[in-house]
Amino acid sequence: MSDLERPRPVTLTDEIRGQLNGVSTATVASQLQRRGIRNIYLSGLRPTQAGRRMLGYAFTLRYVPMREDLRARLGAGVNAQRRAVEGIGPEEVLVIEARGEPDAGTIGDIFTLRALRLGASGIVTDGALRDTPAVAALDIPVYHQSSHASTLSRMHMPLDIQVPVACAGVTVMPGDVLVGDDEGVVVIPAELTAEVAADSATQELEEAFAIERVDAGESSIGVFPLSKERRPEYEAWLAARQGRSGG
Repeated sequence: MSDLERPRPVTLTDEIRGQLNGVSTATVASQLQRRGIRNIYLSGLRPTQAGRRMLGYAFTLRYVPMREDLRARLGAGVNAQRRAVEGIGPEEVLVIEARGEPDAGTIGDIFTLRALRLGASGIVTDGALRDTPAVAALDIPVYHQSSHASTLSRMHMPLDIQVPVACAGVTVMPGDVLVGDDEGVVVIPAELTAEVAADSATQELEEAFAIERVDAGESSIGVFPLSKERRPEYEAWLAARQGRSGG
């Protein structure tokens, strides 16, 4: 795969975007678990800004541990980090594999700003973020494990872009779809995006019904998960809700 090849097994249509931007990462994770895909939540990461959503295609960047005798050869010319921040495009999320290493920055404010200006929809690193206060002030969602003032060369060598990476314990393929909220980030295999988005939206409606009933004092049994016996009641509730909202 060439550096800037962009696999697109799915297109994020307006309908899919609306569905995924309206559901939690917990719901998406639940839908993927139902399909037998369990390791899709990027553990241990936190957002720089509360209340932001993230949605986009994975654009990957892989770091390997620093080895000084290889640095001149592997880092000669325009290194992989620079190729990533100059090559990322609209609707893409830069996903950095940094081996969970907390003790060196993996990206800072200038490169984050460059990605933002090129249309990137987010940045995810399982390592440390540099210039964290400045990055948090930018209009882009960023998820990271820690903050560290040193540059990446303390621990890392940028090696590849647009290859499979392991970020926060999850395998991420270029073109996978990432969804982020205040809880964290989940990865949707691209080919499953449309069905997971639709079923996630349905699940959240069923859970809204359950929350309403439980808040009114009812038992959770039969409403969470929704039983066959309670489904007619749910369908009537949904029709009334859709009528109030104009469909």
